[in-house]
Amino acid sequence: MDHGEALGARLAQHDEAALEDVYALYGPSVLSFLQRHVGPDEAEDVLQRTFFDVWRHAARYDSTQRFSTWLFTIAHRRAVDTLRARRHPVVDVASLRDLVGEDGRDTVSQLADAADVQAALRELPEHEREVLLLAYYDGLTQREIAERLAVPIGTVKARAARGTKHLAGAMRETGGVR
Repeated sequence: MDHGEALGARLAQHDEAALEDVYALYGPSVLSFLQRHVGPDEAEDVLQRTFFDVWRHAARYDSTQRFSTWLFTIAHRRAVDTLRARRHPVVDVASLRDLVGEDGRDTVSQLADAADVQAALRELPEHEREVLLLAYYDGLTQREIAERLAVPIGTVKARAARGTKHLAGAMRETGGVR
């Protein structure tokens, strides 16, 4: 059982500390997802409704599925509810298509994968995480990373290789990104 599924099991038993742990681990990713779809003004409210529903329906969590997928499905539903409640006479179809993906599961699955990667990144040693974040999120070359961190390029290469290896191992252990 990976970390997410263990949290789901604790939630199903109405362990209040589990809800706090879920919020701490997944809250930023869920908020980012919601901001893209309902906008920054409503995202916090939808986030609170999402976690209220997570708590209220915790007993419905099926431990055979990934916890992050279950969580993002609830967030997705709250986002759609928010969009439907808006009193706009015309809804931009492209916006809804981006929200649900081709079959409604693609986007949720991708976001669940992204949340799993973020959780695994937090487990890496700081020096490895920093190099991977600069490379993959900021798009810097190894030479640029070496200059920014004021370390030899060989150090950057070693940290990137070890960090990637550790990240892959962490993802395999938790069953993330399939």
